[in-house]
Amino acid sequence: MLKAQHSIYLIGWDFDARIQLGDCTDAGPRNLGDFIIWLANRTPSLEIRLLRWDTGAFKAIFRGSTFLTMLRWKLHRQITLKLDGAHPLASSHHQKIVVIDDCMAFCGGIDMTLGRWDKRNHLDDDPERVAPDGTLLKPWHDATSAFTGAAARAMGKLARQRWLAATGETLPAEDGKHDCWPEGLVPTFQDIRLAIARTIPEMPNREPVHEIEQMYIDLISRAKNWIYAESQYFASRRVAHAIARRLVEEDGPEIVIVNPVSADGWIEPIAMDSARARLVEALRRVDKHGRFRLYHALTKGGNEIYVHAKVTIVDDAYLRLGSSNFNNRSLNLDTECDVILAADEAGNEGVSGKIVEIMHDLIAEHLGLPVADIAQRFAQTGSLIATIETLCENATNRRRFAPFQIPELGTVKEWLADNEILDPEGPEAIFEPLSRRGLFKGWRWPRPLRAGGRQTAI
Repeated sequence: MLKAQHSIYLIGWDFDARIQLGDCTDAGPRNLGDFIIWLANRTPSLEIRLLRWDTGAFKAIFRGSTFLTMLRWKLHRQITLKLDGAHPLASSHHQKIVVIDDCMAFCGGIDMTLGRWDKRNHLDDDPERVAPDGTLLKPWHDATSAFTGAAARAMGKLARQRWLAATGETLPAEDGKHDCWPEGLVPTFQDIRLAIARTIPEMPNREPVHEIEQMYIDLISRAKNWIYAESQYFASRRVAHAIARRLVEEDGPEIVIVNPVSADGWIEPIAMDSARARLVEALRRVDKHGRFRLYHALTKGGNEIYVHAKVTIVDDAYLRLGSSNFNNRSLNLDTECDVILAADEAGNEGVSGKIVEIMHDLIAEHLGLPVADIAQRFAQTGSLIATIETLCENATNRRRFAPFQIPELGTVKEWLADNEILDPEGPEAIFEPLSRRGLFKGWRWPRPLRAGGRQTAI
């Protein structure tokens, strides 16, 4: 943001003006709310636009001095704060995008809000991982992407489209020609092509976009050897159905998903955790070859690391990162944005090895081991699951994965999960009669045929 000359778009689910931005060497304030104002005063040509989900903003107003900071933002001629209400009932604006002068963009799972900061060693009690009131915060795992060039200009266009939908204001593009890349950030890839996938829910006078849902189905169907995914939730019937189809194959891929122990919030555990339990139970019934695992990430002391990252890696061929989770809301009801790197895209030759390195790097972070150890064990076993489970054996004094245990669900929770009451598939599904809903709607369970004992497809 220090390199911005003309425009900054901050588009997200939440912004907490109280959070600290770390050790500043630029004489600017560490506090986000003050930093935004200081940045505008420092660069008179700069326009800063913040767009956040409207429903969540009502609670945020009462956080400490947030109301006064928002008022100061609103009174500044170079800062525009808008609340995004352009979404269906009960949905949210969930994208996490930053665009600077159309020359650089960020897209991923990280919100500029409380509790998102951590180091990759995820200490049990990090004295720097604190709330504004001094409360210690839990370990947190998240991920985002940073990119320049044509992809950044495309993300700028997307940001302006979202601004138009929320405010009715049409904004011009920037030339995006000056260097915005931050010092100290080493690029993983150069001279590549990225794709952008979106979820835009159906609304009056607006066609829905379900690119992310189709992307997930396509990625699962294209996997040859393995799928490694990190997601805040695992509650999507269609994603689970696509996985089930691969699990019944004789030579299908291994599939590893990393989730939090329990969803954050007060209503999310009822909706997401219950649906997850029911879906995992169903997948284990069809996983005759033992190729499906769902893990939690734990600290050295055995405490939960909250996995908020939304990452999917398929073989050495696809890397996807963004704001969407494996739940119905992300695929149909909320607004989402992901980026995808495909090794088979023209111009992306040579990226396969680095895609695998990123997977090794993520697993190394979760297991508290050097990346070289993960790569070596993976080369020895040829198996994603065997690599993880052999390295987790007797791992009592470092970070590790723990397997998901299906909890006992009460009757009410089973009913809520099975009928997708709190995680509907789209705006229309909110008002759909219960007789037409169902977590397993459209599934056909594998069953032995009369001849040969083979199984039908799901």
